[in-house]
Amino acid sequence: MRNWPALEVGRLTRVPPDAPELLQAALVDYQIAAIAEPTPDTWQIFFDSVDERDRAADALAHQFDELSIAPVDIPDEDWVAKSQADLRAVRVGNIVVAPPWDVPPSDGSTIVIIIRPSMGFGTAHHATTRLCLAALQRLDPRGREVIDVGTGSGVLAIAATRLGAVSVVGIDDDADALQAAADNLTLNRDAKVSLRRIDTREIGLGGFDLVMANLTGTLLAAAAVPLCGLAKPGGYLVLSGLLEEEEAMVRAAYPDCLVHNRSQEGEWLCITFQRP
Repeated sequence: MRNWPALEVGRLTRVPPDAPELLQAALVDYQIAAIAEPTPDTWQIFFDSVDERDRAADALAHQFDELSIAPVDIPDEDWVAKSQADLRAVRVGNIVVAPPWDVPPSDGSTIVIIIRPSMGFGTAHHATTRLCLAALQRLDPRGREVIDVGTGSGVLAIAATRLGAVSVVGIDDDADALQAAADNLTLNRDAKVSLRRIDTREIGLGGFDLVMANLTGTLLAAAAVPLCGLAKPGGYLVLSGLLEEEEAMVRAAYPDCLVHNRSQEGEWLCITFQRP
């Protein structure tokens, strides 16, 4: 039986209520297979390799001194399925995002999107995804051309097409993410999304009415020029994945754009810019 390299993370002292999301944000630079929460006070973070686990352990120990962080090897006993079995449907406005085992009956007015959790690519259980889904509904993508940068599970791209966008492109530089998005498209057969493997820093596309990018604050700032280049004049950029402390940095990276909307959930922000 295969053993998975993992980190077991626990609380040494009282930690802020958003500690799990801050920890998840800190893990963005590592190759992670999944994150499980066996108890309310512990997390298990699974990695693709021992080297990657050990690299993360060293960095996280310096970053989160209120947590205990221990390397462990965990037998493969279908832990991914077990860790996700308790996930339930989440409603954001008129959209319900549901795992296959908790799909609500259709009432004719609610948009139900089925997302199979896998390999760390999420559903609407993270604040930044919920913020993006709310922003998308406020903008009303009917008749618009949309691109989802860093599409992950494909949930935002699927939401855009279900809300009436005339064309939707989902891009990512991670083959596993694109496979997860492709799998989710088979669960939402009325969603029409074109998936492409493209590095965020080397996007050669343009001319979209609406650009969605749920990334990290650092990446949103670093990729400001190519992200702005994706939008038509007068088009919108929905940017999320940034923490409140990163807001000034991200805003400074888009000096010519107007802030159309700003929303917040806990420490997480979503800013909608309009390109002049």
